[in-house]
Amino acid sequence: MIRTVLALVALAASAHAQAPVAGVVFEDTNGNGVRDPGERGVPNVVVSNQDVLEKTDASGNFRIARGPTGIVFVSVPDGFRIVGSFWHSTDELHPDFALERARVPTNFTFIHASDTHISPASVARTRRFRAMADSVNPAFVIVTGDLVRDALRVNEAEATSYYDLFAREVAGFRNAVWTVPGNHENFGIERAQSKVESSHPLYGRGMYRHYRGPDYYSFTYGGMHFVGLNSVDIDDQWYYGHVDSVQVAWLKRDLAAIPAEMPVVTFNHIPFFTAVESINGYSDAPPAPSVITVNGKSQFRHSVSNAREILTLVGMNRYAIALAGHMHVREQLRYAGIPLRFYQTAAVVGPGGSGVLTFPSGITVYRVTNGVVDDGTFLPIDPVAPQR
Repeated sequence: MIRTVLALVALAASAHAQAPVAGVVFEDTNGNGVRDPGERGVPNVVVSNQDVLEKTDASGNFRIARGPTGIVFVSVPDGFRIVGSFWHSTDELHPDFALERARVPTNFTFIHASDTHISPASVARTRRFRAMADSVNPAFVIVTGDLVRDALRVNEAEATSYYDLFAREVAGFRNAVWTVPGNHENFGIERAQSKVESSHPLYGRGMYRHYRGPDYYSFTYGGMHFVGLNSVDIDDQWYYGHVDSVQVAWLKRDLAAIPAEMPVVTFNHIPFFTAVESINGYSDAPPAPSVITVNGKSQFRHSVSNAREILTLVGMNRYAIALAGHMHVREQLRYAGIPLRFYQTAAVVGPGGSGVLTFPSGITVYRVTNGVVDDGTFLPIDPVAPQR
């Protein structure tokens, strides 16, 4: 009898794991995050499981496979803003998404920040960043990774304390904050120091997804399509710059779901290209040497090895700007004959570089006018000393 019951429980669990996820995207007219009587579903909204995409039907309903990461998210469409979370675990009974109608602006600003490396010792800098963001009052804020001090080389208790701290501080921002992971968000992968087993349920990308949701996703605002990418791949105990094949396949589907002429902005942690490695000089010393060998092929570790694949997929005719962090430097790369700009922002946690090449900490404010992104305005976090 006991064996029969256990078998039935296991069968039910297996059926649940294989069953598709069903929910609804609805217009939340009173902004309470709950679907009340009379609140209609929103049709033709993209929902994704980080692999395939489905569009809601005429009543706002969707049905999608559980996917590879246990996450389902809505690609927030133009003319709406999310109420509550834009992602849910596929284990939730009703992973519904509440959207509140909003105007579609032709002109707006957004902030690009990066590398908060939050910890009790540095939280004051994140709060200064928040005060600056609140004073600018942008449409939204993007933070391109290295949110926490470290999850690579520490135990679970320490890593989760940083994630909890970041969540508390971000909750205080006046405007929406969109994040992607950096290398320091990958939990425990440097196992010699972290002592974390690779079988741990939060190992690697698991901890970021548990706290922050999808590590790549998209949303549309003001006639522009914003795509957050995870440009940090993992090879055994080491991270390196690369956009994995599952993500590339998802990106292809995501871009196919928007108008061909819609401008695209990507944001990720490790940059596609950078000159900062030349400034820093070659290093083969731990913990983060300049070059890594993956599957017998050596490549630069601190730039994205398959950047050209991403650029080709997006297409130069609609690629507005590529944003990144990681280098702790406000960097602007432009090349003659190529309209695409590769811009990195500085680190919130503190200045980058050293000596005569010490670069200020700060954030960058971008203004978008009729679908065109300007070159941004850099705002230093630390007071600027007067020139003599």
